[in-house]
Amino acid sequence: MSSANSGINAAGIKSFGAYIPRRRMPRAVIAAAHAWSFPSLKSLAKGERSMCSWDEDVITMAVEAGRDCLQGSQGAIGSVSLASTTAPYDDLNNSVFVSSALQLSETVSGRDLAGSTRVGLTSVIDACLASGTGDRLVIASERRVAKPGSALEMQYGCGAAALTIGVGDDLIAGFLGSESVSVPFFDHFRKADREFDYIWEERWIRDEGVSKLVPRAINALMSSLQLSSERIAWFGLAGGPNGSDKLVAKLLEIAPERVLPDLQAQVGETGAAHSPLLLISALERAKPGDIIVIASFAQGCEVLAFEMLREAPNAGRRGLSGSIANRIEESAYLKLLSFDGHVQLDWGMRTEVDNKTAMTQLYRSSDQILGFVGGRCSACSAVQFPRLPSCVNCGEIDRQIPYPLAGESARIATYTADWLQYSPSPPLYMGLVQFDCGARVLMEIVDVGAGALAVGTALTMAFRIKERDRLRGYDRYFWKAAPAMPASV
Repeated sequence: MSSANSGINAAGIKSFGAYIPRRRMPRAVIAAAHAWSFPSLKSLAKGERSMCSWDEDVITMAVEAGRDCLQGSQGAIGSVSLASTTAPYDDLNNSVFVSSALQLSETVSGRDLAGSTRVGLTSVIDACLASGTGDRLVIASERRVAKPGSALEMQYGCGAAALTIGVGDDLIAGFLGSESVSVPFFDHFRKADREFDYIWEERWIRDEGVSKLVPRAINALMSSLQLSSERIAWFGLAGGPNGSDKLVAKLLEIAPERVLPDLQAQVGETGAAHSPLLLISALERAKPGDIIVIASFAQGCEVLAFEMLREAPNAGRRGLSGSIANRIEESAYLKLLSFDGHVQLDWGMRTEVDNKTAMTQLYRSSDQILGFVGGRCSACSAVQFPRLPSCVNCGEIDRQIPYPLAGESARIATYTADWLQYSPSPPLYMGLVQFDCGARVLMEIVDVGAGALAVGTALTMAFRIKERDRLRGYDRYFWKAAPAMPASV
């Protein structure tokens, strides 16, 4: 067991953001699809779970959560960490994609954390204890997939959480301390060459693991901080079977109304991202003076405590609550299987293309491709994408100044829904996007949902997978347009 306290550097949370994929699959739909073979799944059919579209993964969700977080962050970012057990690349720094898409400085340190679902909370603790210049952007992102017909298919979800950690007078919540218990209690695992998790018996996990290891860590933290259970205003636990948070709260004499919603009804279990998402849920609810305790159960327990210093400013962020509310309901179970790669549909000869990425061109134009940075002519102020040597308006040569477009407001000028051109999620929506700054770009439009598009529909930019190179195992990323979140959400 190890303990830590942040009183020396007085670090804390400066900003936060979240991203839950808009597509939600009602669990009743999954249960109905398996009723012929696994009728017992009906007992798990309450609520819904989040699911990624074919062009979303750990990296794209991390970018979206990071963008949301940086809406309310003013300090310079000195490092980026990405915690995940489902990152797409084993021998490639996944966080570099994130920092490039967020247009952070090339001097920013980037690192990946993996190996356990508790690394999401570990990365927050590490950032609070770290020294150095600049704020630390901590992101946990997870695209969890499960074997079709399993209980995990009903329980798992996808999502990402982002926090800016630093020191200063602009903290939302101050870090009080942390405790860690690490023991060889292996409740689930997934070998490197396996696709799905293997889970042990639930009652054993709850009775021998959660009820003994989690209270031990939390009691140690409360003792070191001289905190009583009555002082805990918000408590959340990730990683255990359903109901583990209420069980631990009862053992610790934490009032039931202080237990955070476990996110199972609307999102599902999001692995490494779950404990940071619970922390964000608390930040959205807490008042100054509230003590927040979040724990993550996996091969022991990680637990930390924050004190709310001031109410979190909105800063135009979506946050967890806004991301949950911004949903598209899916009714086709086969779409979940297709997006997760569990079934291979015959899309025809249109898919017989080589999607090899020219790494040389990606490197030379990385700010345009990953950061969606166009150009503004210093002679006539016209904005264009891509950034070319000559201005499309006045023709001046070499007068282009980098101009980021990812955060610019835009609307549909023209659009089409194409059922003939290949898309893993037909139809393929394409449109001429008119940016308020004057730029016009032909773009793919995603997350259309049941509502019909129209000329003038407000759009937001989304970082997504453009193409998958299945021959070499590399995904090409770019930006797409999506209908903007309604103001009422």
